[in-house]
Amino acid sequence: MERRLAVADLPGRVRGLTRSAAGRRVVVGIVGPPGAGKSTVAERLAAELGATVRVLPMDGFHLAQQELVRLGRAARKGAPDTFDVDGYVSALARVRADTGRTVYVPTFDRALEEPVAGALPFGPEVRVVLTEGNYLLHDAGGWEQVRPLLDEAWYLDVEDQVRVRRLVDRHVRFGRPPAQARAWVEQVDELNTALVARGRDRSDVVVAVD
Repeated sequence: MERRLAVADLPGRVRGLTRSAAGRRVVVGIVGPPGAGKSTVAERLAAELGATVRVLPMDGFHLAQQELVRLGRAARKGAPDTFDVDGYVSALARVRADTGRTVYVPTFDRALEEPVAGALPFGPEVRVVLTEGNYLLHDAGGWEQVRPLLDEAWYLDVEDQVRVRRLVDRHVRFGRPPAQARAWVEQVDELNTALVARGRDRSDVVVAVD
């Protein structure tokens, strides 16, 4: 039986992990399908817990649009093979190693639909890393390297109707016409959702999200 938590339980969960780590940097993976609210949960949690907690988004490792076009993958941007998985794993390993040096990682600009290099610093003051993304529990294509780097993995569970509405609204907000936004959700995002759901059983806890 899966262990379930509420969003309100997460700050205490992080504090408990920090205590048990005995000074070592803690890395928590926040996983869920497109539209589950991963970035929102991670950012709010980091804001509540303070400056020693920072978010490392998987989306910063999207391949650039021109590379997706070259590879013939632009029409399914967001699929597992449209990311630099080895770059993400390398960055996560460097951050986890906690050598006392600042590690810079990319972020993703949704207005540009492009990654931005060197945008997020992880300095020695960071004691907890919340890394969020779709494929942290995926078991193929290089993504299987991620799970061993996480102290815990949380799977966000949200009603499909709510999640799909959020996705359509987000695509419209960033420039897609409503009909095109709905088609992208149905033809691309929902295929990725099925892949993400396969990793649910590999999470430590399932978090109910409104």
